[in-house]
Amino acid sequence: MDELKEELLKTIEKYYENKDKNRTHIPGKDVIQHAGPYLRKEEFLAAIKTLLNEWMVTGENGQKFENEFCKLMGQPHGIVTNSGSSANLLMLSALKSKSTYNLKKAKVITPAFCFPTTLNPIIQNGFEPVFVDVKLGDYNIDPDEIEKVIDEDCKVLFFSHNFGTPADMDKIMKIVEEHDLILLEDNCDALRSQYDGKLTGSFGVMSSCSFYPAHHMTLGEGGFVACSNENLARVVRSLRDWGRGCYCVGKKANESKTGTCGKRFDNWIESMPNEVFDHKFVYGEIGYNLKPLDLQCAMGLEQIKRLDWFEGRRKENFEQLYHHFKKYEDFFILPEYNDPKKIINWFGFILTLKNTSKFNRHDICDFYEDHKVSTRTFFGGNTLLHPAYSDIIKYDEAMTKYPNSTKITTDTFILGLHPSIGPEQIEWMKNVTDKFFISKELI
Repeated sequence: MDELKEELLKTIEKYYENKDKNRTHIPGKDVIQHAGPYLRKEEFLAAIKTLLNEWMVTGENGQKFENEFCKLMGQPHGIVTNSGSSANLLMLSALKSKSTYNLKKAKVITPAFCFPTTLNPIIQNGFEPVFVDVKLGDYNIDPDEIEKVIDEDCKVLFFSHNFGTPADMDKIMKIVEEHDLILLEDNCDALRSQYDGKLTGSFGVMSSCSFYPAHHMTLGEGGFVACSNENLARVVRSLRDWGRGCYCVGKKANESKTGTCGKRFDNWIESMPNEVFDHKFVYGEIGYNLKPLDLQCAMGLEQIKRLDWFEGRRKENFEQLYHHFKKYEDFFILPEYNDPKKIINWFGFILTLKNTSKFNRHDICDFYEDHKVSTRTFFGGNTLLHPAYSDIIKYDEAMTKYPNSTKITTDTFILGLHPSIGPEQIEWMKNVTDKFFISKELI
């Protein structure tokens, strides 16, 4: 069996080596995707080895991944999940635990412009969202707007560092400290970005990350909650794992009679003092099942090894596009780029149309798409304009109260920067941009 296994792995390795050698992309013929994963033989072999070991649920690879990845978030503890959306849900749910903040009703300050899974957990956990606008250029929460909405019921501040750009953490941390707010960071777009030498994701008590294929690295799907202390980590892990109290995981935990903690069969329920319980079936939280597969974590361990290269390629692609678009800055708000306090791990290239009658977003995005350059709007823009949230605020009020978020809805789009985009594809994107402006007789 060992020989068969070795032969199988060698065949699979040879397959992926040949596949990698024969990967081609012809600009103008093949679509340049706005986002996408970079997976090679190492990731697939790691996943297949896990399958061959016949261990499916989160186990030893999950533990290794958690130990490695929390360092990339600047936090001492971490829990891997099945998605970044689940990570956000777990963070908000953890605030309600009797073992943490025991929040039942509270206001949570969050931007009107966000991905829905930043807003949804606030509502799903019965908290009241309090909205503020964002700034154009870095597209992050506006600290000046935060202070305008704070009252004694505001207990939590929750926002994302959008598309890799850190928010203004000097101002934000001052507000957090002055008003004793609980800070949660959605770091799904900003892995390894820094503000003043400190990693995004390390400012709050908890932060999230996403491994959806569009993000800086991928597990196919997946997410992460980074925690500032062990107690929060225990609660988040419990909530992820049905609400059970046991934190013993992997083959070794199952092989041990008393579990990792050595107390698996102690008395865990005070109301039944004379009974012996299996801690794997004692529940301290009202939880979910939000675990990933162990093979995903095996892939993630390989992806971590590529992060330096991923970041370098994204930076090269950004700089190439930024310097090309400088000649069109009469038409676009370009991404903020030169703040010395910010090290940005770019997620995408963001462009917002200035007030121009020469063309609209549909015109230019259609042109890109016709020339095999994929574009996307920037999330959903002002989230409060979407049907799901129509009971929160009237449409007209949402339009006018958060003008920058509304402008993003109509005038902002993104181009790709991901590592699969090489110099040839960047040159094609530049040429297509020039062709568009020539077609409009603007150069």
